[in-house]
Formats: sequence, C-alpha cells, structure tokens
Amino acid sequence: MILKDALASAIGRLTAAHVGSPRLNAELLLMFTLGCDRAYLFAHPERELTAEEQIRYDETLTQRGGGIPAQYITGHQEFWGMDFIVTPAVLIPRPETEHVIETVLELCKAGLGPRTSDLKTGTENQTPDVRRPKSEVRIIDIGTGSGCIAIALAKELPGSTIFATDISSPALAVSRRNAARHKVANQIQFLEGNLLDMVATQFDLIASNPPYVGRREAETLMREVRDHEPEIALYGGEEGYEFYAELITQAAMHLKPDGILILELGHNSLSAVQPILDAPTWTNVGVTNDLAGIPRVIAAERL
Repeated sequence: MILKDALASAIGRLTAAHVGSPRLNAELLLMFTLGCDRAYLFAHPERELTAEEQIRYDETLTQRGGGIPAQYITGHQEFWGMDFIVTPAVLIPRPETEHVIETVLELCKAGLGPRTSDLKTGTENQTPDVRRPKSEVRIIDIGTGSGCIAIALAKELPGSTIFATDISSPALAVSRRNAARHKVANQIQFLEGNLLDMVATQFDLIASNPPYVGRREAETLMREVRDHEPEIALYGGEEGYEFYAELITQAAMHLKPDGILILELGHNSLSAVQPILDAPTWTNVGVTNDLAGIPRVIAAERL
C-alpha cells in the first residue's frame, strides 16, 4: 500500500472509532511508524510501505482506536518546545501547564526575595521599595510527573536550584530520564514522597500542577484520560479541589518570607482555592487565564 492510501484508510478507521482529530492522529502515528516528519509525508505520497511498516502502523491504529492516547503509543509529547518522554506512569503534559512556566518567569523577572527597603543598609538614602531581579532562585515542583515544569524552569533559569517531588516511584523514573536527556539532571534533585513531607528547607518559589479533577466528573472525561492516565495524578478528591488545602498549608511552612506559590487550577477550582489564600499568611494573590479565558494559574506571596 502506498503512503497516501494508507493515510486515507487510517483516517477513515479512526473516524469510525470516534477518535478526535482523526487526520492529526493518523499522520502522527504514521510519522512514528516511519520515523519521519510531516513534510516527508506530504513530499512522498506514492512511497510504498513495506509489509513490516504496514503491520506496525496497523498496530498503532488499533491501539489508538481502542482509546490509548497517541502520546503513550509514541512515548513522546512536546512541552515548552522540548520533547518529553511519557509513559502511562505520568500525566501527559498539556499546553495549559505552560502558563505555570510563564507565570514563574514573569515573577522572576519582576524579582523575588526581600524588598530592598526591607534590608538594613545603614545609610541615610533608602533604596526604592522594589524587588531585586533574581534568576538564582530555590524552587520546588510538587507532583512533578514527567518533570516538565522542573525541566522547563531549569532550562530557563540555569542559575536556579530545583527540587522535584512525586509520590510515584515510576513517575520519578520518567522525570529523571527526561532531565538526563535535556541535560539538566545535575540541576534538579528528585525526591519521592507526598507533597513537601520529605523536605526540611525553605524555598523562594513553590510550583505545582496538582491533581484537580473530581472523581464525580470521571464519567464526563474523555476515555483516553479516564481509562489510561494515572488516577493518582488526575483526581484531587470527590470534588477535585480537596488536594489544594493541604498543599497550600504545607507551602506556607516551606516558603521564605516574600516567597511565591504558583498553582495550576482546574476549570472550576478558582472559587474553592482562592478563599484559602485569603488567609493572613498570603498577599498579592493573582490569577492568570488560559487562552480559552478559564482561570488557569493562581499565584500568591507568602508574608
């Protein structure tokens, strides 16, 4: 079978299986099978597939038609312009999580750490009340999964010291592989455990994409998500926002004064999470919407 016919057949097959974006999936799986890019597909429509290639392509289509996410079939997902290894042990990185990275970088550019007016200079002329720009920050990523947040920050903030935690040993194995292949393994310390239970230090910044889907919403999820992504990384409780309270409580104990907490939000989490940050411990609470206008990231400063 030639390439263009194989692709047309695959699109029809995935459409019949009710797979979303059937053309995109068919092309992605064919590129994976042939080890090529999309330009090659368009440039060689008459290229004959070998019998072995047809078998491999058929296997991937069977898996995708059965609901297995394409990322778990290919073992890869792009995030922040980098290619990440993904397995069923980790949540597949989403574009929405890139807003966490953007928020961290904006705040680092604005400056972290004590305001200059809080410093005792011993001089008569006080420095204006501004933060010092700071790229050498101490960061912890809670629930790192594939390591996408920690690794993206290590790339963007090469002077920073980063810790990354996860309760799942298989997930940490994936994140370590990703750190090694992106050459930031020496910059990130991976720790196994729940939330911040395993650390006794303080940080300039805490970031997390926590579990935030409610178990009561499970039947509304796409089957790819519900049946194949790790439950421990998906569900934050019956409602979905229960996980945040303990996370915020521990963050308050592990942030330096003027440190920053940055959390990704579920589509309906804001109304439950924001009141927790109304406590006297926190100030300068800000919310970032994603491209769909959904509140996606909340940031707060530790007093």
